[in-house]
Amino acid sequence: MTAAPGRRSSTFTRLLRHGFTDASAAERLLDSPELAPLRDDPVLLEALGGTADPDLALLGLVRLLEAQQSPGARRELLDTLIAAKPLRDRLLGVLGASTALADHLARHPADWQALVMYEAYDLHPGVEEFEAGLAEATDPVSLRVAYRRCLLSIAARDVCGTTGLAESAAELADLATATLRAALGIAEAAAPEDAALCRLAVIAMGKCGGHELNYVSDVDVIFVGEATEGTDETKALRAATRLASHMMRICSETTVEGSIWPVDANLRPEGRNGPLVRTLSSHLAYYQRWAKTWEFQALLKARPVAGDLDLGAEYVAAVQPLVWKAAERENFVPDVQKMRRRVVENIPVAEVDRQLKLGPGGLRDVEFAVQLLQLVHGRADTSLRSGTTLDALKALAAGGYVGRADAAQLDEAYRFLRSMEHRIQLFRLRRTHLVPEEEAELRRIGRSLGLRTDPVADLHREWRRHAGVVRRLHEKLFYRPLLDAVAQLATGEARLSTEAARERMVALGYADPASALRHLEALASGVTRKAAIQRTLLPVLLGWFADSADPDAGLLNFRKVSDALGKTPWYLRLLRDEGAAAQNLARVLSAGRLAPDLLMRAPEAVALLGDGDGGGLEPRPRAHLEQEIYAAVKRADGAAQAVTAARGVRRRELFRTAAADIVGSYGTEEQPAEADQGALVDRVGGAVSDLTAATLAGTLRAVVRDGWGDHLPTRFAVIGMGRFGGHELGYGSDADVLFVHEPRDGVDEREASQAANKVVSEMRRLLQIPSADPPLLIDADLRPEGKSGPLVRTLTSYAAYYRRWALTWESHALLRAEPVAGDEGLGRRFIELIDPLRYPADGLADEAVREIRRLKARMESERLPRGADPKLHAKLGPGGLSDVEWTVQLMQLRHGSAEPGLRTTRTREALAAARAAGLITDEDAATLDEAWVLATRVRNAVMLVRGRAGDTFPTEPRELAAVGRYLGYGPGHAGDMLDAYRRTARRARGVVEELFYGIAER
Repeated sequence: MTAAPGRRSSTFTRLLRHGFTDASAAERLLDSPELAPLRDDPVLLEALGGTADPDLALLGLVRLLEAQQSPGARRELLDTLIAAKPLRDRLLGVLGASTALADHLARHPADWQALVMYEAYDLHPGVEEFEAGLAEATDPVSLRVAYRRCLLSIAARDVCGTTGLAESAAELADLATATLRAALGIAEAAAPEDAALCRLAVIAMGKCGGHELNYVSDVDVIFVGEATEGTDETKALRAATRLASHMMRICSETTVEGSIWPVDANLRPEGRNGPLVRTLSSHLAYYQRWAKTWEFQALLKARPVAGDLDLGAEYVAAVQPLVWKAAERENFVPDVQKMRRRVVENIPVAEVDRQLKLGPGGLRDVEFAVQLLQLVHGRADTSLRSGTTLDALKALAAGGYVGRADAAQLDEAYRFLRSMEHRIQLFRLRRTHLVPEEEAELRRIGRSLGLRTDPVADLHREWRRHAGVVRRLHEKLFYRPLLDAVAQLATGEARLSTEAARERMVALGYADPASALRHLEALASGVTRKAAIQRTLLPVLLGWFADSADPDAGLLNFRKVSDALGKTPWYLRLLRDEGAAAQNLARVLSAGRLAPDLLMRAPEAVALLGDGDGGGLEPRPRAHLEQEIYAAVKRADGAAQAVTAARGVRRRELFRTAAADIVGSYGTEEQPAEADQGALVDRVGGAVSDLTAATLAGTLRAVVRDGWGDHLPTRFAVIGMGRFGGHELGYGSDADVLFVHEPRDGVDEREASQAANKVVSEMRRLLQIPSADPPLLIDADLRPEGKSGPLVRTLTSYAAYYRRWALTWESHALLRAEPVAGDEGLGRRFIELIDPLRYPADGLADEAVREIRRLKARMESERLPRGADPKLHAKLGPGGLSDVEWTVQLMQLRHGSAEPGLRTTRTREALAAARAAGLITDEDAATLDEAWVLATRVRNAVMLVRGRAGDTFPTEPRELAAVGRYLGYGPGHAGDMLDAYRRTARRARGVVEELFYGIAER
């Protein structure tokens, strides 16, 4: 047909105005013979424009009209379409939202009549109505056709807004119930002899059991079977298994009419490895002895739906008491959190941002949170025992277990996200929880949810808003009611009882709930600004504390810091306004003893945890540290006051370093944990070594200034040794040093020596005076003649000693020598003196190599503490620090003269240089490096957790768990951590035996 002049452009414009995106194609469809009677009908165009996808709805309508068997049938459809608004809205609404249902209507063109009914019972059908709709199905194919016909009516009510999300989900669950019953009936009709031998109950689980099913979802079930009277139990269970298997195939298998949905029985005891059907007593025996926490969580939604409903009711009655005791199980909350973490970790990276169900702020966050609270409080409050998420959330709010405002926001967000999920699945009737990327699909989803102005942009905005609400609230759900219970501010609100609050604290990992609740009361009670801000902060902080190995310590430490700083305006403002500060503080306060102890001595250092002007957590350069300490020394009145100031700087910077280490190891919501463990080790070693050097330099200047003014009678230098000289100090390391002096011109050597010794004595005394700041222990035992030799020597004396008496071990120890404080020129001349000793021109003689090996073997046998497990000793055990360092240092002694890269005091640098020089293979070097980094991390972790140095893993469970968290192991994985350490150390020991002991050469 040829359009009149101007008509095309007019129709084209009208189509665009009504929401069509391909107006040209729509014009062609409207001109088709099937739509000739309605071509100019404004009612049709208006109705099409009201659908989610007018183009899709029009195409589906034309296909349906083409499929009608006769002109009379086509005319009946068109007349009803125009005359009956309910049919028009329902039919076009479905066609505009689902290509899968449009395909069904094209294959079964008479099924549109299922949408004509508009009676009261038709608005909210239940299982009985759906059973009637499926009654004529006698085989899998006819069951699929009848199922889609019923699904058509559910979808129609849904897209037209006749039913809401909860009602649609309940109807889908009722249809699934009717379908399972019909499928079981078909299976029984095919094998009546099996049906006679057994009683078989089908228990719905998951969303079907919870009466909140999706359009396309696995239907989770558990089967319970019993023998009929006089039947052998084994025969009965075999018969029941055949019936159950056939029922599953009827629903799951693909036929000419497609499939219905998979029936999944993997939630049964032992999962897919267990028998498909068990007796009730067998189920109970398993749950009482072997079941894991997640299995009881799954049983929250158990509901008998098909088969022998009396047997099903017996099953539910028998398992329910076990469900409500699940929260009393050991490791209950860690188990639940571990399940949630595993779900998130298994999401492909490319899909995380598109996941409606499993991603952060997704549906599973709401469901997990609600189920956890049900399990904790449902023991005592039966009103919480609903399998339906929204009903349970409502009951939690009514009982005071969740704040009403939080529950309302979460309800709204959950409904939106589920509605979005429904619309995505309805389109092709495929099981998916991913938000599509194509603009056309996003436009259709947005319009179907009532977003008509800018559907794509509005959909993204609403989705992110609701996901943000879920992310923000799902953890707070656990904690806000605790604060309401202890603060008791809001009148007329239901509150947690004292016992319920205690139960929740225990379930969340707090070992001393009574003390924890007292801390909360002290922090959150009252009407002051401080208390109000604390009430805002605490729900988040408590969640972070609960995620640590010692929540009690985290909360106690937070109270101490808040008591000290609570009246300081900047403190609460910092935590409230600077994104990272609150989480950084929570991590630091709950990760162990060292960092909180350092912070408590000067709580104002909490400012370092923020993003702003507090200095942040980046380690400060040595030059800046020295500058600050020198300025403090200059202002001080005497050496004691000056060194006190220097030690204060050291304490603050130790806190900065420890906090950065903890945050980098744990990660935050915005910044994942540092993946490069070596970088963390280098950062700590460098920062602590620089800080120690700056503290010694300041102490030296203070002592000289106090005793001699500007000039000491002798030049004086401090030489760092061991881990200090190697820039590898840990939190608990002593400062290994040598002291060297050189009398100034015209100064008597005795006078110079007395001055130098007095300086050393005074430095050691001032740095160890008991005070609020941690002491800095100076160890000079690596000097010539050890403890028997003088503390300080002149450069000339060192030269004479090394020329005549130097032992192999001393050359070995000098590999780590580096000037760290005092006269730079003297320090440089000392290094020039010792370089020929530590990098001998001709390498190392065989006898010297043997001597070093003997020394190492003797140290291993004599210095390992009695009772210690050698395989877990990070310093002296096989594959530990000593093994790696002595192996690297042997290469330095042998080849340092020829290979300039080996002339470094740092272990990892020397190892890299040895690899570059071809002295060690890439694989062996990587093995040694990994072992050294891990052993260093273990020592740092022990100091952070226990507050005192140690070379072995703690034995106390909470301390061991805290070390594990620092090393990247989640709750319950301390055993994995120890196994991984042993493996790493064992591989390193193999390399050491070959390269150091030369076993391969023998």
